[in-house]
Amino acid sequence: MDPQSPPVRQWRVPREVPVLKALGALALLALGLLFAGGDPVRPGLAGLAAAGLLAWALRDVVAPVRLAADPDGLTVLRGFAGRRRLPWDAVEAIRLDRRARRGITAETLEIDAGDSLHLFGRRDLDAPLDEVAAALDEARPTAG
Repeated sequence: MDPQSPPVRQWRVPREVPVLKALGALALLALGLLFAGGDPVRPGLAGLAAAGLLAWALRDVVAPVRLAADPDGLTVLRGFAGRRRLPWDAVEAIRLDRRARRGITAETLEIDAGDSLHLFGRRDLDAPLDEVAAALDEARPTAG
């Protein structure tokens, strides 16, 4: 890496999130066994739900970085743990979408790459989304 080039910025899932998901999976399994009452369906359903939650936690461990920016473009998570490179000229817009409903405000960072739309929430990036949007705007080279 050239000492003159700006560093790569990365945003990742908070480190405690996969642990909490794994603990939730264990709690689901324990509740399924506790309330089974001789019925094999309840622990089976709890096991399926726990497996799904563990798979979700595994994704956070295998691919914790959800978004990265450098002078050449963005790298976003694609699928379970894949990566997709978006050069800056492919990024059409970076928007912060705020919606209020029933007293709760939800924020989503939208990266529009023409043929794809990439959505990120606060828990995906472990940073305030307005700061991430500002950092992406700053990292994006100006046309001209």
